[in-house]
Amino acid sequence: MQRGQQAQAELGAEVCTGVDIALTRVFELLGKRWTGLIVAVLTQRAAYYADLRRALPKISERMLSDRLSELADAGLVVREVDEGPPLRVTYRLTEAGLGLGPALHELGLWAETYLLGGIDAAGALGGPCAGPQADPSRPQPEIC
Repeated sequence: MQRGQQAQAELGAEVCTGVDIALTRVFELLGKRWTGLIVAVLTQRAAYYADLRRALPKISERMLSDRLSELADAGLVVREVDEGPPLRVTYRLTEAGLGLGPALHELGLWAETYLLGGIDAAGALGGPCAGPQADPSRPQPEIC
């Protein structure tokens, strides 16, 4: 008997046949670099493009634009162009996007419990849209 078959027989386990398609779709979208953090920022409030850049200082403009487009295509983000000088673009989560809030919160709690030793304080999410990690003495704008 081969080693893998022997281990399976010892555990009395069924063969793993695949991963849930819904979970696969979630990780295809949110598993991309920056996507989850963009959603996390937008769960706090709607934000202008420039303010998203400030909240995520290490993201490139092109990457932010690409990720926002992907989130909009997935129906999680709405892009609204504010008329008149100056022309500004606001991004906000749809109802589906806001539905990710509790899941992201739970992931954050999990990370605090199990990954805390691996999180570098310098790499923490910052900026005006950072939520609980933001400076509490500094007033938070309505739109980031």
